Amino acid sequence: MNEVSQASDATALRAASGEGIRYGAAMPPYDEPFEVVPGIFWLRLRLPLRLNHVNVWLIEEEDGWTVIDTGFDTPETRAVWQAVLKGPMAGRPLRRLLVTHYHPDHCGLAGHLCARTGAECWTTRTEWLTARLLALDTSEGFNAAYEAYDRAAGLPEAFVRQRRQAGNTYRKRAGPPPPSYRRVVAGEEIVLGGRRFSVIVGEGHAPEMITLLSAEGDLLIAADQILPRISPVVAVAPSAPDADPLTEFLDSLVRYEGIGPDCLVLPSHGRPFFGLPARIAELRHHHEERLERALAACREPATAFEIMPALFDIEIVPGQLGFALGETYAHMNHLLRRGQVERWRGEDGAWRFRAL
Repeated sequence: MNEVSQASDATALRAASGEGIRYGAAMPPYDEPFEVVPGIFWLRLRLPLRLNHVNVWLIEEEDGWTVIDTGFDTPETRAVWQAVLKGPMAGRPLRRLLVTHYHPDHCGLAGHLCARTGAECWTTRTEWLTARLLALDTSEGFNAAYEAYDRAAGLPEAFVRQRRQAGNTYRKRAGPPPPSYRRVVAGEEIVLGGRRFSVIVGEGHAPEMITLLSAEGDLLIAADQILPRISPVVAVAPSAPDADPLTEFLDSLVRYEGIGPDCLVLPSHGRPFFGLPARIAELRHHHEERLERALAACREPATAFEIMPALFDIEIVPGQLGFALGETYAHMNHLLRRGQVERWRGEDGAWRFRAL
């Protein structure tokens, strides 16, 4: 989301420390699998967003393939998968589709691919439940919860109406995931392409996201939990407006702190990289700096919408409003939990925050 500011934060911190991340392979062309390590192929799929691609991983097995994540459910992405299944993956079946988390760029085509190929869907319980809920929810209650969230943030009426009219945008990017799945749990060992991996669950960006660390500690499939240049979106959802996902995100980073700098990290956006300890330090620094900005922005009472511009170094365009507002809520709820701000509801129904 906050690509410009996050990149500048990382550059400054690396310069100060004299350390940083080292990139692995260069970006391959879109839609063409590239062997990034023996038996694991990197496939970049386009996204119609500022963040313009998602990385998915194709893993050769003795009796077929495992695929990690899918991209959006769009005609263009379906066509890419058709070409890949008939081309580089031809001759051996897709046995297993591992979905790291419920977001549509990761889960969007899970139902389609499993139905087409007969592959078994592997994911965590919370991610499967969330994906099924969002993909099938056409209720008025869904729209009402979003409207209440927007009004509490102090959004102008025109934005409230626009977002309510858009409705459940998840369903426009993701089909329903398979009606049954194989549950993955934290600490479980999974063999992929002859390598043994342990499951580390990441939180904050998604509720129960799968990441995978090789037994040798030399390879981490990191999903969106740890990205090389940007922070993953850590946002409060309208379904849980008082949640504190930033605490969940920062606490879950501890699970990766014993991994050495020579581990190759395969992220879901951007390039593979080395230097995980430095990257974790950068992410912590980034969010502490954003918390300081948020505090400064509410020295006088302010709504989340009024505080939001202080957290970002880029102009927030309409398509990014939901991400930006959710991140602002996350930082304000975290400050509220720390006891650094107070909050009350104004006569207009919007929450006001003030630094203490």
